Amino acid sequence: MFSRNYSSYYNIMPDGTVKQINPFTGTEVWAVPGRGTKPITNEPPASAGPVRHADPEDHCSFCAARYFETPPEKARLVRVDGRYETLRRLEPGRYFDTAAEFRRTGNLFEIVTIDYWKKNYGYRLSASQTAWRDAYFADPKGAQHINDIIRYKLEVSGKTPEQIRKKSAYEKVNMMDAFFGGCHELIIAKSHYHPKAEADTQFRSSGDLSPEEHYQYLRFTIEAMRDMLDANRYIRYISVFQNWLRLSGASFDHLHKQLCGLDEWGASITDQVAMLRTDANVFNELGANLAAQYNLVFAENDHAIAFVGIGHRYPTIEIYSKSRSSRPYEHDPLELRGVSDMVHACHAAMGSQLSCNEEWYYTPVDAVHSMPWHIFLKWRVNVPAGFEGGTSIYINPITPVDLRDKLVPRLYELRDHGLIAPLHLAEECRLPPNPLQYYKR
Repeated sequence: MFSRNYSSYYNIMPDGTVKQINPFTGTEVWAVPGRGTKPITNEPPASAGPVRHADPEDHCSFCAARYFETPPEKARLVRVDGRYETLRRLEPGRYFDTAAEFRRTGNLFEIVTIDYWKKNYGYRLSASQTAWRDAYFADPKGAQHINDIIRYKLEVSGKTPEQIRKKSAYEKVNMMDAFFGGCHELIIAKSHYHPKAEADTQFRSSGDLSPEEHYQYLRFTIEAMRDMLDANRYIRYISVFQNWLRLSGASFDHLHKQLCGLDEWGASITDQVAMLRTDANVFNELGANLAAQYNLVFAENDHAIAFVGIGHRYPTIEIYSKSRSSRPYEHDPLELRGVSDMVHACHAAMGSQLSCNEEWYYTPVDAVHSMPWHIFLKWRVNVPAGFEGGTSIYINPITPVDLRDKLVPRLYELRDHGLIAPLHLAEECRLPPNPLQYYKR
């Protein structure tokens, strides 16, 4: 069993410095009081300029006026008479017949490429994907779309016009395959700017969505996970993440998630599964129970709990599903909505002006030890430097208590105005021991 001596992970020094060891990674972090006193604000910086509104928006390649600047849509979510409907594999001539609330496309610049899957595993497009590819390219508008984005990708990769012209038909078909059957996908939201934006930095963030819109965003993402697992039997894990704003690694300041299929779990998941072999209840012991011990839990509903994480290089909010189901696509609609409401509320409290990474963790498809689905929101407000590199002690600019105390007043305000779903906040949280039920499967 793991030690219940929580002070070995979280220790407040007499001067207020908080020394932390992340119980799952072993990362050592110090948080010095007073370094992170800046309040949460949605005010644009002084350097911001006036926003240029357009209908449809045309500010980047993810915008509604520029549908053909991304690979063909695998699916889009539309609203019809107040209901959400999924349209799959639209013909190119129908792209502008509807307004997409969310779109699912291949990533033009894959991290794990289709060549990786083909050459290492003999992966091939399914008969359905092949038929879709051939029908799409047989359409003149579709052929133009494919040729344009292939040319753009090659230009960005540094190819000369002559090199592009000499590309063989076989090479182009291989590039096309990535658009129709690749395993790195994007979920792109509709809006670039907040509808009431006045400055050119007021992009529409996850927290600016309504609770219902955010639920549909998560649900649509999880549908993509199911499809990817069905299409490629060599996938052992799908990394799901969202980079918000440029400092977090985003290519565009336009709301989107990414899903990248992998043939291994990665070191983080592998280490966490190893801990589960020793103690199946470790995510309660060293997650929720540890956070409750130090009053770091700040929000709860029937299906999820949120607390400030300890031992992270960046200020981090941790959201855990309470469900017995340990994978996102195993959650029922009520459980999924509960998780979505919690994630949405935390994004809304953070605001749209802070760079943030949203990272998903869950039980791999081929794992026999269950971990709870959990989502981290990491605020990219500090840059590790020489001190961290030389000591492996990371300086987090905000203590866990300070981060909690920044969030709670903002959450009360948002709840009072009906901008987030109802949640238990701060002292309202019930905090029973072992609130995560994943180990009872």
